[in-house]
Amino acid sequence: MKRIGCIAAAGLALLVALAAIWFASGWYSSAELEEDSAFIVPSGATLTSVAYKLEEDGVIAAADSFLLRAKILGSSDPVQAGEFLLPAGASQAKLLDTLQHSQPIRRMITIPEGTPSIIVHERLMAEPLLQGEIPVPVEGSVLPDSYDFERGEERAAVLARMQAAMQNYLAEAWPRRKPDIAVDNIRDAVILASIVEKETGVARERRMVAGLYSNRIKDGMMLQADPTIIYPITRGKPLGRRIRQSEIADVNDYNTYSMTGLPKGPITNPGREAIAAVLDPEATDARYMVADGTGGHAFGETLAEHNRNVQKWFALRRERGEM
Repeated sequence: MKRIGCIAAAGLALLVALAAIWFASGWYSSAELEEDSAFIVPSGATLTSVAYKLEEDGVIAAADSFLLRAKILGSSDPVQAGEFLLPAGASQAKLLDTLQHSQPIRRMITIPEGTPSIIVHERLMAEPLLQGEIPVPVEGSVLPDSYDFERGEERAAVLARMQAAMQNYLAEAWPRRKPDIAVDNIRDAVILASIVEKETGVARERRMVAGLYSNRIKDGMMLQADPTIIYPITRGKPLGRRIRQSEIADVNDYNTYSMTGLPKGPITNPGREAIAAVLDPEATDARYMVADGTGGHAFGETLAEHNRNVQKWFALRRERGEM
């Protein structure tokens, strides 16, 4: 009897060992995935809800056995919300670790400096991984930058981050403004920065251009900024042709060739550097500028100096066959 008992005990131990091996192998052996796959964990999801979604998507064979193994063999850390890349052939242990500890996939949308709101709207609406409708944002309310988003996220949420970034930057930058600048409130600073942004694509010129327009504002001169003519026509998109004389003479709330002071609102979404230039402009006596043929500008303190610079620009254009 004693021998039979020993055999039975040995058999039971073997069965337990085999069961343990089977149980562990189900956790550490390859799962059902044949290729890398994206998997989304919604905000607030639990491990149980994720397990049943993994089963529904064919990533694992059975949610209940996955949950039992996870409880005994896995980490007790919560699953993260976001989109994750599940590798082909990953074990259930690897799947759980990925959802608990890996970085979610971050997708980016970039708004370059000087992008008008109508194009911000088009870019967000054209992104197929976002959802929901949004209006064209208020001009000047978006801070140009690169923003990450999740697959399936609401466009309104991404836009809200872009606008919050602008509000936060202005709240930090405004208190650091230099004394005696040409504007006395944040809104006017954004309006002037939008003009600076559109008037030069040369980073080193921003503070100089800001200084020039600041001088004109203080002197009560017309700003005569070409982009303010174009904005009411295209809402900031490229005009695609030369400005007409009738458009230069047009009287509206934006055209700084027919009014003194700032236009009624921004003409684009200015970036950090353009705003910083307005808050700390170059100390200069310049009040005039014209293109110099290199992508930058020639600056002049007097009308006579400006006229000479204009003649140089015209001569260069004639050499190029543009006139």
